[in-house]
Amino acid sequence: MPWKMDINPLGSLALSAFVAAIPILFLFWALAYKRMKGHWAAILAVCIAMLISIVSYGMPVNLSVLSIFNGFLFGLWPVCWIVVTAVYIYNLSVETRQFEIIKNSLASISDDRRVQAVIIAYSFGAFLEGAAGFGTPVAISAAMLAGLGFNPVYAAGICLIANTAPVAFGAIGIPIVVASGVSGVDMMAISKMVGRQLPFFSIIVPFYMAVVMAGWKKTVEIWPILLVSGGSFALTQFFVSNYIGPYLPDILSAIVSIIATVIFAKIWHPKESWTFEHEAAATGKAKLEYTGGQVFRAWAPFILLSIFVAAWGVKPIKEVLDQLATFKFSIPGLDKEVIDHIGKPKAAVYAFNLLSAAGTAILFAGLLSIPVMGASIGTALKVAGRTLNQLKWPIVTIGTILGFAYLYNFSGMAITLGYAFASTGSIFPFFAAFLGWLGVFMTGSDTSSNALFGKLQEVTARQIGIDPVVTVASNSSGGVFGKMISPQSIAVATAATGSVGEEGNIFRFTLKHSLVLTFLLGVLAMLQAYVFTWMVPHWEQVVQTAVAATKSVAQTGISQAGVNYLIGTFVISIFIVILSRIIGKGEVK
Repeated sequence: MPWKMDINPLGSLALSAFVAAIPILFLFWALAYKRMKGHWAAILAVCIAMLISIVSYGMPVNLSVLSIFNGFLFGLWPVCWIVVTAVYIYNLSVETRQFEIIKNSLASISDDRRVQAVIIAYSFGAFLEGAAGFGTPVAISAAMLAGLGFNPVYAAGICLIANTAPVAFGAIGIPIVVASGVSGVDMMAISKMVGRQLPFFSIIVPFYMAVVMAGWKKTVEIWPILLVSGGSFALTQFFVSNYIGPYLPDILSAIVSIIATVIFAKIWHPKESWTFEHEAAATGKAKLEYTGGQVFRAWAPFILLSIFVAAWGVKPIKEVLDQLATFKFSIPGLDKEVIDHIGKPKAAVYAFNLLSAAGTAILFAGLLSIPVMGASIGTALKVAGRTLNQLKWPIVTIGTILGFAYLYNFSGMAITLGYAFASTGSIFPFFAAFLGWLGVFMTGSDTSSNALFGKLQEVTARQIGIDPVVTVASNSSGGVFGKMISPQSIAVATAATGSVGEEGNIFRFTLKHSLVLTFLLGVLAMLQAYVFTWMVPHWEQVVQTAVAATKSVAQTGISQAGVNYLIGTFVISIFIVILSRIIGKGEVK
């Protein structure tokens, strides 16, 4: 017999919410105060959450265990699959010494650590977030910064802070699409509203990163390049999100930011380059010691990664790959066995999308990178084995945290916390940002947070008499700042930088920044809801009906357009492999 969740099991919403928050509070305590290793903090938090779900919420033991198992599966695939393949490409680049060329090419643009961090963590990371999301930007960017000589823990923290403003439009706009589908608010309206919130922070984040790294005085020294990087990104993000849609803001903004920042860094440089205290004083831009062909070859694996990840985000390609190799199966004993608070059975269907997963796109890039880097099959296999061994504990952490998130969802504890936030009345727009922040902290995903709380945000906004697009958008915009403290994201960062066991230190490093930025977003949401109402886009509810109708049209057969795009992707990629070998000959110094 199905079990019906009770979102107020203790008869008092405040008391029920406090009990539901205990596992989350434990995670904060374990990571920030005790500096516990991530996998142990996650395992203990899941045990506490499981006990509360059974004792306080009356959830049957088998449903509690199966909920955790369902989440753990999702953590393994597709999330861990992305991390493993991304770190593999970086490790292979280091093993074949091609990364030495990358380091030299970046140093020839600027030897200033602040500038390098902005280009890699902010601009390049935003491109990866827009194309793939789900940990890819942190994995690649953090590994690259660590390889350049950044302290691994510092590299992880900087990349987590940088990976904020792009998150709401990550993975080709999936968080916005999900927010619209769950809440019933027009997708373009949400895209516009988020595009009228996050660009302010897109300008702030490069400055914020520089302050965190070097302090106010040293940040002022490079304000022109920070303004170019953040300003070009913010302007493009606003125009694309408001006049094109939610699918391309990150990718186009990141490309504009990368080009603008690199060109500006070539013609302008601070009087003195800044380096970390443990490093020798900078002596000026490094001389480029390699030919243009060698530099192209060294960067080719990451160019291939970008091409494949971007292609996998194209809808026709994704549809073809899903049709070819996606296996779905219900979780026995869990699927439709939980009735949610509105009386609807909760589905528990696991989708194993073998080909369309972002990690598979990165795998193809990795396989083509083997001949690009000149690695033997033996070297490639040795690096693969070492990568898996390097990531064993992060895999446990990520899987366990996703199990934690799924348990919160299936037990009703997440909804309890949501209703507690919703009870704040007229100041709810401020707390709407923190509700999104909480959702991303628990799940590691802005998409999941929007799925969890999107409808609650819409209903509460109507009850207090404000436009729901403000609170639904704030859920997504506020959620981006929860990304930097999510145990899942931190596990990815530590895995990529070889700093497993430092999760507590990284959490302490990012927590205050996460709270400050979310607070500012909450203030902005309040102003937009009650003062700057002219910033809220006009939209019609009837538009959603038409959208829903178009989605109901069944897909039949294999999309020829998708096949053609897929073939084109491989043709271009193979051309890059051949070209890199022809023009990139020469020894690495």
